Amino acid sequence: MNQSNLKANNSIKCSVSSCAHHNGAQSVCSLSAIQVGTCGPTSKDCACTECASFELSKGCNCGG
Repeated sequence: MNQSNLKANNSIKCSVSSCAHHNGAQSVCSLSAIQVGTCGPTSKDCACTECASFELSKGCNCGG
């Protein structure tokens, strides 16, 4: 699906264009809610948080 045709949740700003839920036209997430997780079970570092709702976009050539 074209990322600009996705729904837009203006409450969730996003700049991760490789995510299947990214609405590129508006730089927001298309999900109604996201799950935020950590890199480990006892993380105490802000840099170790992540969007656990991330799904790699089909056809993404992200070097994987």
